[in-house]
Amino acid sequence: MKKQTIIEKIFTTHSSDKVEPGNVIWLDIDYRAARDFGGPNVVKHLREQFNSQVIENTEKTFFTFDTSAPAKTIAYANNQQICRLFAREKGIKVFDVDMGIGSHLAIEKGLIHPGITAVSTDSHMNIVGAVGAFGQGMGDVDIAFIFKTGKTWFEVPHTMRINLQGDISFPTTAKDIVLKIIGTISQKGALGQAVEYYGDIAYKLKLYERLTIASMATEMGAIISFFPTSNEFIEELKNLTGREITPISADKGVKYAKEITIDINNLQPQIALPPAPENVCDVKDIAGLRIDSVFIGSCTNGRTEDIKIAADYLAGKTVAPGVMLRVVPSTKLVYKQLLKEGYIEKLVEAGAIVSNPGCGGCAQGQIGMTGEGEVQLSTANRNFPGKQGAGNTYLVNPIVAAASALKGKIALP
Repeated sequence: MKKQTIIEKIFTTHSSDKVEPGNVIWLDIDYRAARDFGGPNVVKHLREQFNSQVIENTEKTFFTFDTSAPAKTIAYANNQQICRLFAREKGIKVFDVDMGIGSHLAIEKGLIHPGITAVSTDSHMNIVGAVGAFGQGMGDVDIAFIFKTGKTWFEVPHTMRINLQGDISFPTTAKDIVLKIIGTISQKGALGQAVEYYGDIAYKLKLYERLTIASMATEMGAIISFFPTSNEFIEELKNLTGREITPISADKGVKYAKEITIDINNLQPQIALPPAPENVCDVKDIAGLRIDSVFIGSCTNGRTEDIKIAADYLAGKTVAPGVMLRVVPSTKLVYKQLLKEGYIEKLVEAGAIVSNPGCGGCAQGQIGMTGEGEVQLSTANRNFPGKQGAGNTYLVNPIVAAASALKGKIALP
C-alpha cells in the first residue's frame, strides 16, 4: 500500500474514493457546526435553497455562539435567536454565548479528536489539526449542504513538511515560532497544502502550544497543519476529554511535496507589524513604540496557560496610564480555572478588563474595537485592517503583551 501523510490517512477512512493529492473526493463529516456568524444563512439555505429541513444526523450537528458573546448588536442577537429556534425545532445542540470558542469546546468535550473530520463556518476550524483531526472552515451554502447530507466534496491536498530545528526558552513561546514560520515562508508559503511539523520540539509541544501554531495555518495559506504525537500529549488529551485517544501519524518514509527546515535556536520574541501577519521582525527592533491598547485571548492565545503567564507577570503591578488591557479566556473551562486559582483577581487588580469566554476582539465582536489611529498589541492570529477595528494591530505573544501593557509601549519582559 502507498505510504500516506496524516491528511491522506484521515481522508482514506472517510471516503470511498481514491485518496491521492489532486483528486476530488466525497468526504464524510463527523462534526458539523455553524456559528452565530454565518449560522442564520445556513438555516436560510436549508429552508429555501435546498428546500429541506432534514438534518442528516443531529447528534453530529451543532451551533456555536462565540463571535459576539453575548450579542453586542441587535443584528447579532437576531442571528443567534434564529439559530436557537431552528435548533430547538430540530433537536440540535447549541453551545450558547456563555460557553466560549466552538473549536476549543469541541476539543475539550472530546467531540473532535485524532482522526475525525470537522467543518464549521469558522475560518480557523483548521485549528483542530492541533489534535490530529481534519478541520475546515466553509461557507454558508457548503455547511447547509453538510447539515443535510453529512458529506462534502474536497480536493486532496499535497503535504509539505516543516522541520523545526532547535528549542526555545522564556520569553519566547509557540506564538513566536509560528510568527517566525510565517515571516520566513510568507502568507502564501503553504498555499493549498497541508503541513506536518517535525523536530524535537514538535513532539514536546503541549495542547495550548499546538493550538497556537495550528490556529495560524490559515495565515500561511495552508489547508491545515499537524504535529507528531507523544505519550505525554496523548495523556494530556485523555485527562482533558475523559476519553481514550487513538493517535494518528504519517507513514515512515512517506514522500512530501516540499520539505523545509527552520532554525529556531536563539529565537527572540517576534512581532507581526500591520497590515499583515507576514510582516515579522524581532520585538527588540521595534521596542519603544507607544501603544494604546492590548488584547490577550482568541483561539490563538486564549488558553489557561497563555493567560496565567500574563497574569503572573502583571501580578502586583499596574497597567500604564492610558493603556486599555482586555483579556478574554477561550472557554468556560478556562475561565473557571483562572477564577478558581486567583488569576482573574490578579488581572483585575493590575487594571485589566476581563470578559466572559469567547473569541474576543476578532470579527469586530465582544469586547471592543480599536479606533482610527489606535495602536494595539494583540495575541490573535490576524492583523488585517478592520479585523479588530480601524486601528493598527501588532501580533505578539502573551508575555510581550503583558510587559508592553505595563510600560505603555512595545517592550520585552
